[in-house]
Amino acid sequence: MNGIWQDNFSYIAKHNRPSPVREMLKVIKQPGMISFAGGMPAPEVFPVDKFYEGAHILKDNGTELLQYGTTEGYPPLKEFLASWTAPRMGRTLSQDEILITTGSQQALDLLSWSMIDNGDYVITEDPSYLAALTVFFNHGADFIGIPTDRDGMQVDLIPAAIEKARAEGKKVKFIYTIVNFHNPGGSTMSVERRKKLAEISKKYNIPVFEDDPYGYVRYEGEHLPSIFSFHDREGVLYAGSFSKILSPGTRVGWVAGPREIIRNLTVFKQGTDLCSSPITQALVAEYCSKGYLESHLPVIIDNYRVKRDAMEKSFERHLAPLGVTWVKPEGGFFYWLNFPNVNTNDLFDKAIEKKVAFVPGAPFCPTPATGVHNARLCFTFPTPEVIEEGVRRLAEAVGELGIPTVH
Repeated sequence: MNGIWQDNFSYIAKHNRPSPVREMLKVIKQPGMISFAGGMPAPEVFPVDKFYEGAHILKDNGTELLQYGTTEGYPPLKEFLASWTAPRMGRTLSQDEILITTGSQQALDLLSWSMIDNGDYVITEDPSYLAALTVFFNHGADFIGIPTDRDGMQVDLIPAAIEKARAEGKKVKFIYTIVNFHNPGGSTMSVERRKKLAEISKKYNIPVFEDDPYGYVRYEGEHLPSIFSFHDREGVLYAGSFSKILSPGTRVGWVAGPREIIRNLTVFKQGTDLCSSPITQALVAEYCSKGYLESHLPVIIDNYRVKRDAMEKSFERHLAPLGVTWVKPEGGFFYWLNFPNVNTNDLFDKAIEKKVAFVPGAPFCPTPATGVHNARLCFTFPTPEVIEEGVRRLAEAVGELGIPTVH
């Protein structure tokens, strides 16, 4: 039976790229394992009681919500998003500029259907969100990776990369960036670079996909304006998600942009899942309309700030003496560590022996060799005490690989 299926697989199925995090879940779930691998919110901050208050909508509007919904999304939720995101977007969006998606991950897939032909280039940060790289790759994309630093993507390098690709007869279809509290890099793109990226987009007629699932989870400093707000030619598609600010289990995200591309994404969504769940959209809308999202964000932020600071201190105690470096994120979920002279694939195996897990850096990089000395660690799920123990174990693993101590 297996041979019958394999003999008839599509080219994409034969050459697809699985998610490294999903593939390692069996290992991570071993008893006693401390996991810094998955980007999971803390369950203790889920607003169960407040979210449950909205259950009355099934009694009030059950015959509507248990039916198929519109592909475009539940209108009251879109109305809320148009108003709530206005400060970040620079204006209030109209209903036909917003599409509700089944998590923001679906927005990546729908955009790929709309934009990518086999062999097209996508410009991304290097490193970048591995699930985005997986989606783009599985749709046939090749990558141009742009290095990052503490101020995000080094956008000054983009024009030369575009011109080189075009000289080789290649098409660059869009620029993908995570501007706030980058996954995995932890950095935040400066306002100057956001403006410059918008100008590059206009000059070369290449749109930008601005992915912002963590932007509202800021621990210090001021919120920065979106690239969307700087682009006056409707060249930016902006994606957000309730996964990190409410619950990933709702599977509700959104994408906002010009009517033309939103309509195109909607057509592909019609052929993908028909519509996102009307019930969960309505529950999210009910929760948000009561002001609960705004009042709950400080609870999430306070919880995660404590854990970030705990991980920072643990790194300083246990990893800094080994020469490990990192960028302290101003928000979000992740640290991106550099282990000089350490192959983090080898370190992963040694760490698993000590029952601590992380994600090696290579899968996050358009050119995997550039990430062999890096690792991503998530701090939002474990407690501070577990973080300390996990980092201690990780340092032991580094030491057993024979890495000299920095004096």
